[in-house]
Amino acid sequence: MTRQYPQEHFGIKSWAEEDRPREKLLNKGKSNLTDAELLAILIGSGSKNESAVGLSQRILKSVHDQLNDLGKQSIQQLMQFKGIGEAKAITITAAMELGRRRQLVDIKTKPQIRSSRDAYHILAPLIMDLPHEEFWILLLNRANRVIHRERVSLGGVAGTVVDAKIIFRKALEHLACSMILCHNHPSGNLNPSKADLEITQRLKRAGEVLEINILDHLIITEAGYFSFSDEGKL
Repeated sequence: MTRQYPQEHFGIKSWAEEDRPREKLLNKGKSNLTDAELLAILIGSGSKNESAVGLSQRILKSVHDQLNDLGKQSIQQLMQFKGIGEAKAITITAAMELGRRRQLVDIKTKPQIRSSRDAYHILAPLIMDLPHEEFWILLLNRANRVIHRERVSLGGVAGTVVDAKIIFRKALEHLACSMILCHNHPSGNLNPSKADLEITQRLKRAGEVLEINILDHLIITEAGYFSFSDEGKL
């Protein structure tokens, strides 16, 4: 249920302390704030007739409350909202980019992969909303724990070139016992193409020679993912 806030013509400073985003974060913790409240903290203020939270709610509504879509908005698009100038638009863009880069930090906990969904959760934040294709690998040890992840190819909207030599060189450098392949489809189509099927089989055969098993190949979009292993395509 959508949280009801005090009348919009009152400034945030006139609200009860428990309703103010900054105070709420300090007193109750960041996880208790809504997306609109967190965004309101970033922009700091709204306009004469609209609070920062109200403005934030309106911005989020324009992207159907999807933070991934908010991250795709340009500075010019954000500035279309009354109350959002260049400085506030830059602040929002910077925050979205920091959130994306947080997902790129090296994996230190070595999570164990027990299913395709485990791999999806590690890889999806990196590529699910990109406007171009990227090919990534997830390298695992004998216990199926992640020891490394890396982008091995970057392409255009329609595809990317995959070099088996680069992929297996990375696997050998990290002494991987197995790996999971992954790429995104900017079109949103989860079905594997003929090229996807061919490269998967080619890499699987090469891996058998080097005793590096290809456990799965994921195709990721904003709508979800396709697992070659789950669908019997591997």
